[in-house]
Amino acid sequence: MSDEFRDASGKRLADYPRPSVAVDTAVLTVPAGGALSVVQVRDAVAGDWRLPGTFVHEGERLADAVLRSLREKAGVSGLAPQQLHVFDDPARDDRGWVLSVAHLDVVPAPALELGGTRARLVPVAEANGMVHGHDDILEFAVARLRSVYSDAPDPRGLLDEPFTMSELRQLHEAVLGERLLPDSFRRAMLPHLTPTDTKRTDGPGKPATRYLRG
Repeated sequence: MSDEFRDASGKRLADYPRPSVAVDTAVLTVPAGGALSVVQVRDAVAGDWRLPGTFVHEGERLADAVLRSLREKAGVSGLAPQQLHVFDDPARDDRGWVLSVAHLDVVPAPALELGGTRARLVPVAEANGMVHGHDDILEFAVARLRSVYSDAPDPRGLLDEPFTMSELRQLHEAVLGERLLPDSFRRAMLPHLTPTDTKRTDGPGKPATRYLRG
């Protein structure tokens, strides 16, 4: 009598079809004076631009597969992506039945050094038409990031502290993809900021107070 596992219907694990499992990562940042942007990598075979990702190897943890894909395909290390969402539509990938465990990381632009010519930073508004459902992953990641920037000052730490209210507003405009009313933004952010004794002077106007988060 075999002691191999069988479920209530008498089937073994091997009797069930198995999808392939991939990890794909949206690495988001805001370059100085630029728009919300994402890291893309050029596929070595097809030559198209897509999110960095890979299939999970046998015995490999998801987190290790994510870091491997970022290191090998984007030349990036030192990141700490977090799981974002599982994309499980059986028709999402034209290569076959592939589950994608999507991840997200939000990184200050100066800390993001891309390696080689197979990786680039592109505004999220221009990063479309990607294969294997990567457009859906990016859309989900951007929506998640924007949700936390709607009512808190730079919660992912993209700006160096201290910063002026103008610098903070410009960052939020880049993340949210829309213009913000200066007075309304100031009123919403002030309760969450600590003013410092340092000020910044740009041109002939009144020196601007610089703030810390919290």
